[in-house]
Amino acid sequence: MEAFPKLFYLCAKFTDKDLSQILTVVIGKNIYFVSDLHLGAPALKDNKERELLFIDWLQSIRNDASMIFLMGDFFDFWFEYKKVVPKGFVRSLGALADICDSGIPVHFFTGNHDIWAFDYLTAEVGMVVHRDTESMDLLGKRFFLSHGDDLGKKDFGYQIIKTFFHNPLAQWAFAKIHPDLSFRLAHFWSKRSRLSYKNGGKVFKNKESEDQYQYALSVEAKEHFDYYVFGHRHIVLNEPLNDNSKLIILGDWITKFSYGVFDGNTFKIEKFSNK
Repeated sequence: MEAFPKLFYLCAKFTDKDLSQILTVVIGKNIYFVSDLHLGAPALKDNKERELLFIDWLQSIRNDASMIFLMGDFFDFWFEYKKVVPKGFVRSLGALADICDSGIPVHFFTGNHDIWAFDYLTAEVGMVVHRDTESMDLLGKRFFLSHGDDLGKKDFGYQIIKTFFHNPLAQWAFAKIHPDLSFRLAHFWSKRSRLSYKNGGKVFKNKESEDQYQYALSVEAKEHFDYYVFGHRHIVLNEPLNDNSKLIILGDWITKFSYGVFDGNTFKIEKFSNK
């Protein structure tokens, strides 16, 4: 009987705009979060193995999942031409499409490596694509969701690059380059920016030096959220901001194979292994 008051509360919290979420967030089921798979990364030699492991994970959670959130950098590089999308990823996209077709919503947040996602992932796979931060009420808790690549950053050069990548004229110009060349340029850029994912030096510094932590604190000072869920940093973190809020950083699917699971009461970070 406890589920009914909670269900009534959820329905009251949502607007007509969010009706689809009311119908799909199921009491008694979990919400899953994963980030930073970097599928197809030229710096890595185990892309197929990691993709197959990810598909195993999808199959392992689909029976008790009400929603799935992919929190950015799912692909190491993604660019949609009008009639062309990147080669590969057939198995993972097919598995995600099957999950979407079964009625489980999959939310795809663009990261700094796959920002050029336009309509293919929605039209062909069925995912909901988010290109900015989002706030959502999920199972009675308030969530602030983002890939997290530029939250609180003071790197002016990075801001210029990101603004350029989001510019419609720059996107139009890049689309005029033949895919054989444009993808080669993108993979060269990826190798230069992340020469070794395995030894990326991604560690939690301290609260004062972590951009995401400080950003979450600044948001929390103005508006309350129960959970701030980010990716990008490739570290695993489940850290209180105060007595009522937590910062979650999801790790990655490169060395950690970590994911978040929220059951309506507790947010946990777990590690997947099919062994």
